[in-house]
Amino acid sequence: MIDQICFNEIFLDSAKEVFDTMIFMDMVETDEPNTNTEEMAVLGSITFKGDLEGCLSFSCSMACAQAITMNMLAMDSADQVTEGDVCDAIGEVCNMVMGGAKKRLHHTFGVIELSIPSVVHGRELRNTIGDHVQRASAKVKIEDEYLAEMSLIYREKSN
Repeated sequence: MIDQICFNEIFLDSAKEVFDTMIFMDMVETDEPNTNTEEMAVLGSITFKGDLEGCLSFSCSMACAQAITMNMLAMDSADQVTEGDVCDAIGEVCNMVMGGAKKRLHHTFGVIELSIPSVVHGRELRNTIGDHVQRASAKVKIEDEYLAEMSLIYREKSN
């Protein structure tokens, strides 16, 4: 079972590594509440299967997604960022974070197969994969400016 401590050690550490080395933005865990749930948001997710199956998601405001995209693509202005760029960048964030977590989980869960990431945007986005699942999540602050959330919904394959 992946508890909150394990989630932090595996998934959150993987995200911090991705943000540090590939996006060049600082990410720290926070308990600050998200007060603006009406704001346009972006939700990226990637599903996985094997002895552990589920979905890893990353959600943030559109402004945060644009900042991430600008850093990933070395853009100078938000005017250069297209909706397609944002979808590609947030999808790639999910892909890289899950890739790092997969490497960390391999010794416990063996082979884990990943889907292609998907990205949607809208208001009050949530992610679910059905019944009998566990959930772990963490709120993060990016560049001491943007709030985001990482969430893992999963179930272990029963033998």
